[in-house]
Amino acid sequence: MAASAAAPPLCTWLVSACMTVSYEKDHTPKRLSQWTKRKKFVSKCIGGGGGGDADFVSNLLTNGSGIQSSCLAFEKCKEYNHSEGLFRLLGSQTAWTRKQRSINRPAAISGETVVVRPADGVTTEKKQLTKQRRVVVTGVGVVTPIGDEVDVFYNNLLEGISGISEIEAFDCAQFPTKIAGEIKSFSPDGWVAPKISKRADKFTLYLLTAGKKALADAGITEEVLGRLDKRRCGVIVGSALGGMRTFQDGLEALRVSYKKINPFGIPFATTNIGSALLAMDLGWMGPNYSISSACATSNFCMLNAAHHIITGESDVMLCGGSDAAILPIGLGGFVACGALSKRNSEPTKASRPWDINRDGFVIGDGAGVLLLEDLEHAKRRGAKIYAEFLGGSYTCDAYHFTDPHPDGSGLALCIERALAQSRVAKEDVNYVNAYGSSTPRGDLKEFRALIHCFGKNPELRVNSTKSMTGHLLGASGAVEAVATVKAIQTGWVHPNINLENPDEGMDTNVLVGIKKEPLDIKVALSNSFGFGGHNSSILFAPYKCI
Repeated sequence: MAASAAAPPLCTWLVSACMTVSYEKDHTPKRLSQWTKRKKFVSKCIGGGGGGDADFVSNLLTNGSGIQSSCLAFEKCKEYNHSEGLFRLLGSQTAWTRKQRSINRPAAISGETVVVRPADGVTTEKKQLTKQRRVVVTGVGVVTPIGDEVDVFYNNLLEGISGISEIEAFDCAQFPTKIAGEIKSFSPDGWVAPKISKRADKFTLYLLTAGKKALADAGITEEVLGRLDKRRCGVIVGSALGGMRTFQDGLEALRVSYKKINPFGIPFATTNIGSALLAMDLGWMGPNYSISSACATSNFCMLNAAHHIITGESDVMLCGGSDAAILPIGLGGFVACGALSKRNSEPTKASRPWDINRDGFVIGDGAGVLLLEDLEHAKRRGAKIYAEFLGGSYTCDAYHFTDPHPDGSGLALCIERALAQSRVAKEDVNYVNAYGSSTPRGDLKEFRALIHCFGKNPELRVNSTKSMTGHLLGASGAVEAVATVKAIQTGWVHPNINLENPDEGMDTNVLVGIKKEPLDIKVALSNSFGFGGHNSSILFAPYKCI
């Protein structure tokens, strides 16, 4: 048996202790003498003498080169392994990692087992393999240019009503683009505390309002809220740009003096503040953070929220996105990118996905929040179910700041991975709520990717919510997800307004026309893409008992 295997606990500890002694370069006789004595002492403890055991210890301590080794194999100490489920001293059959040593380091060296009581709600038992949890949508909330009540919002979509108009929030005479999907009338009264309403950025107010409306829509009353296990409820709501107004106000104050900067400036400019405030208001202690991945933000948030439910970490998750960038800095920034439409004389006709005369997207403000819930949890509380969230995926083009990859490979890969992850056959997808932002290159790349993936499906119907709302940036994915689940619920898909002259290569048998259409949706896909090459696809289906 190797010398280390026979080492009693105390001697094994001594070997470890010796390894921590610095072997300095000034090898004075006194220092060398002390080092030699330690090696001899440990050798006696382990092997009872010199020879091979002494060499073994020497090699352990110096790694055969005069340099201390940080790797030592600790073997089981039988007398300390008698109690199952406890943290033990030096009880590992293999070399410990740094993390393991940190976790298992005793508070004091003694001959007693160190017992650590797990925190409340934390179990040390192994998880049993169970059937994967199903995720359903039980509540939705929106704030958009065409309505901040879900039914009003979707009815306006079905009727083809555009929310694009001339900008009224500020004087934009100097800008080549003077139109946007502006929210003309909005009040957070009854949804947001007055002290927050006075201080928070608009993107935060939109987010909080949409989130509270999603809860109300899901039947989460004060009574129901009180019965929820708040440790298993979380919030993941993101933003592409965060509190731009708050940041802009801070810069203007800084021109006078740093002393003029609002102390709430930094907290209320961050993208995570909405998720944090919702959690504070509700007392929800589960997963809570924001994701910012440009215009793909909402889909990223929904996918992560579903993951927390599927893994059993949470039962209920609020998720989505919000943005409020119709400001001089926001408008000017997108103008500089060359991304915006200049059809100022006809605002309602400016956003026209797949039309040959499209000239860029129309910026919009808004928020969308969905309540995702574990199916069994939803059934126990008698919740209504809009649809089932099947899953999704995300990829990166790794190509350009603003343009999609020329061959659309990143988009197609994202869709195919989403199908694989959700275990959905291509032929089962018969509705796509496309990204369709009305940009010359982007629309074509997405359409080709869709035809590549679903071209053989004669039932496929494709539309773009942005033709009426404009591009709501980080909120677009969540608002379009709401439109998707409402399509599943109602059996009607909204039109593509302004699709008067489809671009070359567009298949009008696939694109929804300028009027709403009935559709029995089997599986619905919703795409969101963003600057930087971020691609995301998520899938919904009618809820069915299995």
